[in-house]
Amino acid sequence: MSAAGLRRRYEAAFMPNYGVPPLALVRGEGCRVVDADGREYLDLIAGIAVSSLGHGHPALVEAVSSQVAALAHTSNLFLHEPEVLLAERLLDLLGGGGRVFLTNSGTEANECALKLAIKYGRASGRTYFVAAENGFHGRSMGALALTGKAAIREPFGPHALDVRFVPYGDADALKAAVDDDCAAVFLEPTQGEAGVVPPPDGYFAAAREICDSTGALFVADEIQSGIGRTGTWFAFQHEDARPDVLTLAKGLGGGLPIGACVAFGPHGGIFAKGDHGSTFGGNPVGAAAALAVLTTIERDGLLANAAAVGDTLAGGLAAIDHPLLAGVRGRGLWRAAVLTGPHAPAVEAAARDAGFLINALQPDALRIAPPLVLTAAQAESFTAAFPAILDAAAGTPTAKEK
Repeated sequence: MSAAGLRRRYEAAFMPNYGVPPLALVRGEGCRVVDADGREYLDLIAGIAVSSLGHGHPALVEAVSSQVAALAHTSNLFLHEPEVLLAERLLDLLGGGGRVFLTNSGTEANECALKLAIKYGRASGRTYFVAAENGFHGRSMGALALTGKAAIREPFGPHALDVRFVPYGDADALKAAVDDDCAAVFLEPTQGEAGVVPPPDGYFAAAREICDSTGALFVADEIQSGIGRTGTWFAFQHEDARPDVLTLAKGLGGGLPIGACVAFGPHGGIFAKGDHGSTFGGNPVGAAAALAVLTTIERDGLLANAAAVGDTLAGGLAAIDHPLLAGVRGRGLWRAAVLTGPHAPAVEAAARDAGFLINALQPDALRIAPPLVLTAAQAESFTAAFPAILDAAAGTPTAKEK
């Protein structure tokens, strides 16, 4: 079946919320993928920062194949060794002293964190939550209430929670918004869906201090930033500001659906039996995949690779002098090419025509979040091609001009 044929059938069979994706992918190896028409691309988006080991990695293939042949599912009525090993491994990487709840996805990890915060707040008379403007925490109803993008949140309101939004990166505004009645503060170490927007240095440490002084829970959403994406296992480690609750997903399973909510200290014991659950969360195959991802990242030095190749990528973009390109931001292998206007859809399309997959995240920002196995040569192949990609996009009318 050709890509065009699959796209026609997709359009007829699926709800229209994603539109019709431009490519039908059939296989991949490392950082390269091939579409249904046999064309090859350098994958610089990794399924939205998920395929941390790239495509078809032998460690992931072996772990998943072996586990699905042995035991694919247990529900939460029975335990299995991979989930225990994974929880212990995550706690070890996070410095210990916590408890883990495994989920299927990032939004479910945030739902878990939110329920923890609600129970914590009710036990101490705390009634409201604080999150950041333009933040993104998921599309399920609880996580959506915390999401600071009004265009996503408001069509499905009103929401049952009292959530107060503050400008991201403004420590004074955060301090003014959090008092002894605040149950929890939810923040991303860098705002991903807003356009890979990092905060000023010291912001996460300031948030930690504000929560300490008021007793509010500090919840870090590391769904996109965690598992090596920024060059450390977790982005909070850049400021040594460990939260009370941490949520993970995306890169954890390397392509398999799994997430985690980790609560530290006494907060790990907030839930009582029956307070929360998930039939598929942390199932054996997902847990085995996550263990393979963590082992491979450590064994192959992929944290250092993310930092070094990320610098190569950023340096190459920063050296380009082009009227459409305003700059680059981000850390590790999580970058945004910032444009001078609403050219991102045209640049994404031109990049695809040139054999590179990137993501028009905002009208003026392109997300680049490749597999952590990306090589310096592959990064340089993209930055070398980017001026011609921008030239091609410059000849395309923007949505505003059409």
